[in-house]
Amino acid sequence: MKRFTAALLGTLCATALTVPLSPAAHAAVGEVVVYTAEVVELAVFDNPRGCYAIPEGAHVMINRTNKDVQVFGVPDCGGGFPTPPIWVLQENYGGHVPPAAASFKVP
Repeated sequence: MKRFTAALLGTLCATALTVPLSPAAHAAVGEVVVYTAEVVELAVFDNPRGCYAIPEGAHVMINRTNKDVQVFGVPDCGGGFPTPPIWVLQENYGGHVPPAAASFKVP
């Protein structure tokens, strides 16, 4: 009985340690819209989560989400390196995409 209790207690402790203590990251609610030109379909990113490449020739970005959009001058939003954004587009705002923009994410 003592072995069973010890095994059960050990399993419960191990399980408790695997439960995350911080809240899970949630995707932004809404959409990010990128306009390139009159003859090119809009790029629409619904409920964005993670990093996205900015379409080549992007002219205007509109943030219709509930979070800020961070724009980076490098692909893959820095690819694991601490890269600061070159532009932060606030929620429910739009603006001209900087020529150096390569990727964006909604943290």
